[in-house]
Amino acid sequence: MRVVERRGTNLDWAVTIITSMLVLIVFAFANWRGRQPAQPLKVRMINYHVVQMACIVVMLVMAAHMLTLYAGHPVTGQARGRSF
Repeated sequence: MRVVERRGTNLDWAVTIITSMLVLIVFAFANWRGRQPAQPLKVRMINYHVVQMACIVVMLVMAAHMLTLYAGHPVTGQARGRSF
């Protein structure tokens, strides 16, 4: 029996948790910067509320991926793999 080596990224538990923690840190930083008082003469180059929304989307994807890792197979929902 021949063993085939998989190439590419392997998104296991460690990578998923590290990515989630990094996104959580970026979210906390954007939250802190977004709460700073506005300076009328200084233009903000980054809209930190958009950064927060992007972090929320990535966290939802990571949560779904963690659920898939925990279940051991892709979770398809109530459709059970059927397309509509």
